[in-house]
Amino acid sequence: MFKPKGVIPALVTPLDKSGKLMEDALRKLIDYTISGGVHGLFILGSSGEIYGLTNEQKRRVVEVTVEHTAGRVPIYCGASEITTRDCIQTAQMVQEIGGVSALSVLTPYFLTPNQGELMDHFKAIAKSTNLPIILYGNEARTQVKIDVKTCEELSKVDNIIGIKDSSGDMTKMAEYLRVTDRETFSVLAGRDTLIYSGLCHGGTGAIASTGNIAPKLVSEIYNTFVSGDHQKSLELQLKLSPLRLCVDKATFPVVLKEGLKMVGIDVGYALAPAGEMSPESKRLLVNVLKDLELYQTH
Repeated sequence: MFKPKGVIPALVTPLDKSGKLMEDALRKLIDYTISGGVHGLFILGSSGEIYGLTNEQKRRVVEVTVEHTAGRVPIYCGASEITTRDCIQTAQMVQEIGGVSALSVLTPYFLTPNQGELMDHFKAIAKSTNLPIILYGNEARTQVKIDVKTCEELSKVDNIIGIKDSSGDMTKMAEYLRVTDRETFSVLAGRDTLIYSGLCHGGTGAIASTGNIAPKLVSEIYNTFVSGDHQKSLELQLKLSPLRLCVDKATFPVVLKEGLKMVGIDVGYALAPAGEMSPESKRLLVNVLKDLELYQTH
């Protein structure tokens, strides 16, 4: 069974002002992140604004990514809709296209299912596809938690192979690691400030939105850790933190798209109602990127 590991940037979806997919910008972003040494690509996540794309756009993002990545790194794809039925529909669309290694499924949002309903939801999606599934918990955005007991239970399903934990709660991540089988189940950090901590506890990597802007830096946190230089890995983690903290300085994922423009890749705009960054936040982002030696003068 496929084993998710390393640093996997949750790619933004390049969209022009009218919300049309910018395919060339997506290809450019794929090349930029892969040349930065990432260990996989994650499309149609929350950074990729899956919630606002049409079914045709979702399909096209998968097709372009599979075709342009051409097997260079594994591709992970979101199938995160509100209802079980729609998650299954997206999962089957991805499976039909082919070339994707694993699906990531966020808990429902707006709806707040109990843990029993959540378990049924994930099991039904897992059953509907041959693709491996990574559970995704992001309670700050969805108000839905994946309890440790629920994760333990779901980890026994054959094709549920991991969890991306964006709770920011290190105790919870450590508990997910404690109750699941390290051989068959992977725990990935979803909070970019906790990549190093997750690895120390036995996690296998991270799905990191800052990997769009600083792929080399984020990848090196993982590479130096697995090569045994934990001190260097920690230093790189601390170096990344100001960029991750900047991501919250505007409506998500505006900062990711603005940051990419600043490093020389125009990925357009976030879907309304997300607007522009304030001049003050923009200045802060410029300074962070200058410190990281990533800022391109226009």
